[in-house]
Amino acid sequence: MTISGEAPLASKASPDQRNAILGAMRAVTEAGDASATDTDRHALASANLYLFRQPEPLDIAALPATPPDRLAAALAGSGLTEEAVKYLTVMALVSGKLDRRKIDAVLRYAEALGIHERYLDEITEAAQGRLQEALADMACCNMESITERPWPVDGNVNAWLLPYQGSAADPDLVKRFTALQTLGQGTFGHAFWFHFTRNGYAFPGDPQGLNASFSVPHDSTHVLTGYDTHPRGELLVSTFTAGMHRRYPMAGHVLPVIFSWHLNEQINPVTRDAAGGLDPDEFWHAWTAGEASPVDTFAPTWDFWSQVDRPLADVRADLGIPATGLDAMGTPTR
Repeated sequence: MTISGEAPLASKASPDQRNAILGAMRAVTEAGDASATDTDRHALASANLYLFRQPEPLDIAALPATPPDRLAAALAGSGLTEEAVKYLTVMALVSGKLDRRKIDAVLRYAEALGIHERYLDEITEAAQGRLQEALADMACCNMESITERPWPVDGNVNAWLLPYQGSAADPDLVKRFTALQTLGQGTFGHAFWFHFTRNGYAFPGDPQGLNASFSVPHDSTHVLTGYDTHPRGELLVSTFTAGMHRRYPMAGHVLPVIFSWHLNEQINPVTRDAAGGLDPDEFWHAWTAGEASPVDTFAPTWDFWSQVDRPLADVRADLGIPATGLDAMGTPTR
């Protein structure tokens, strides 16, 4: 792993605060006398690198566990408490299992730090066996984040995501996307067309196409980051999105994809599911890169069509992304 140019989330953490947060992250992975897995250790090492900009390998064995009261004391007045609880929540799920002991540990830290957030209610419901309630709320938060308006918990997500059925089909919109093929191969628009063609996706406007309000910013993020559409890539794109588009980042983006792509729990009929999609080495890289992005592809002010004839590398630069993309393990988007 190498450190790229993104600004760290926790740049203002002192060495003692950094170690206190990492120690609490370790404690969550070992809650209830559990042993940290290789995945847990990779995630801790990656957090040390990307969140705290420490290039030297983390000696996890020498890292003391930080109890809730000590973490609260270390972070008092620092402005890091909300971020710390997000990190702890992720660490409770890194192993790929919904472990009540780890969730309870996160809740103890949240209480000590005075943090009360919707995503904590979601993991509480899931750990208490009310999984469908938790998933429904995640879907609601995701839709509110994307649409920028209130969304009922029992709203028809499937109908919104697939709006071009029957007489609602829009062939002119399909043609507009198809025409991106004629742009130069180094352009963002051509890369977007190639992304759809390579994956066999229907363009917005087609009866099988997803709503442009979701598909365009989401698939643009795939193209710009270089993360693919396999479970690992989908999880990383949504993690980047959570940092970039900060409306319900945990409840509406990070948790839904961890449950869908890592815990194998389907959120809605359109969303697929899988197990083990969380890449512990790349996860925090995507997180910090999204936080550092000065451009939000989900913002109402971001105009996809004004970007399509620009060089892909230039559009990536607008988001603070290297010319070759973020993903060292993936194949750069054409």
